[in-house]
Amino acid sequence: MRKSVAVAALALAAAGVVAPSAEASQPSGKVMAYFADWDVYARNYHVKDIETSGSAAKLTHINYAFGNVTGGGCAVGDPWADHDMPYDATMSVNGQADSGTLHGSFNQILELKKLHPKLKVLWSFGGWTWSAGFPEAAKNPEAFAESCYNLVNDPRWAGVFDGIDIDWEYPNACGDTCDTSGPKAFTTLVKALRAKFGRQLVTAAITADGSKGGKIDATDYGSASRYLDWYNVMTYDYFVAGGQPTGPTAPHSPLRSYPGIPHAGYYADAAIQKLRHQGVPSSKMLLGLGFYGRGWDGVTQKQPGGTATGPAPGTYEAGVEDYKVLKTTCPANGKVAGTAYAKCGSQWWSYDTPETASAKAGYAKSQGLGGMFAWELSGDTANAELLRAIAGRC
Repeated sequence: MRKSVAVAALALAAAGVVAPSAEASQPSGKVMAYFADWDVYARNYHVKDIETSGSAAKLTHINYAFGNVTGGGCAVGDPWADHDMPYDATMSVNGQADSGTLHGSFNQILELKKLHPKLKVLWSFGGWTWSAGFPEAAKNPEAFAESCYNLVNDPRWAGVFDGIDIDWEYPNACGDTCDTSGPKAFTTLVKALRAKFGRQLVTAAITADGSKGGKIDATDYGSASRYLDWYNVMTYDYFVAGGQPTGPTAPHSPLRSYPGIPHAGYYADAAIQKLRHQGVPSSKMLLGLGFYGRGWDGVTQKQPGGTATGPAPGTYEAGVEDYKVLKTTCPANGKVAGTAYAKCGSQWWSYDTPETASAKAGYAKSQGLGGMFAWELSGDTANAELLRAIAGRC
């Protein structure tokens, strides 16, 4: 252990805090992606696809989304998909039907980890819809941490998870619901998680609002970072048709600002620099990438800034489409602010391509960030074009 690291560890110990995992101080190179438990339904994307696409060989970490936050504690999100759904030989990772008491994606993850022993998996709790439970959890952080620890490490799925990820959207700010628990509530919550989870991984997905007085400014992410292995900075969904149905059209994941950007500070570099200014170490930040696009319809202007009549049609949700679909149906024909966009017919889409994804990974490395992460695996192509692009640069 280097002297500076040892001194920091002693300081945390003196304060009664267990230091984050040693992974937090490792060189850049983390490649993480989310697997959503609902993917096994309409999307027909299963843990086996992580292996057959080649993604598993490129990933260092997987975040399993989502567990619920309710009643001041952690709860299973979808029991059927998570641990009850039986897999036959054709759908399983190892080519064998489930034989034990554990089924669902949890058992498939166990089989995936046998093929990739270095792969770490975290259970992510919250997300846009289930973040409403965090304010209650923040009232008794120790009880919340106890509940989450017991669930993540439940003997029924022993060995599946290597830690916990918290996706609170957003502490002391508004997401699907609004929170007024104060700028210190998040720090208190993750401190309790660290104390309970010890050397297991504890991470958090956080806002990438780099605007003045925005969501980053609402919470002390700098102080909280000492208890976390890293942050997944959600540098996407800045501009979406759901919020601005008539435009202006704008890239949903700009890396940097550009002339005419609709909202100052709504770009990745602004968030990274603001978090760094708060005191978050560069190595504790992972840059986010969307494996999907955001789009408008009724658009006549190719360049960003055009008007629209509403969200473009999407397979599962208006205004949203997977990269694997868009690369064929509406190929990128323009770039702005480090990301790509496409005008095809009356539709206008923004999304990342292998070229821009690779460049973003290059940016992450040049900034000394901990690596990259993606939301979420089912949006990539069958041979993992986007994941391979970022893994090649991390």
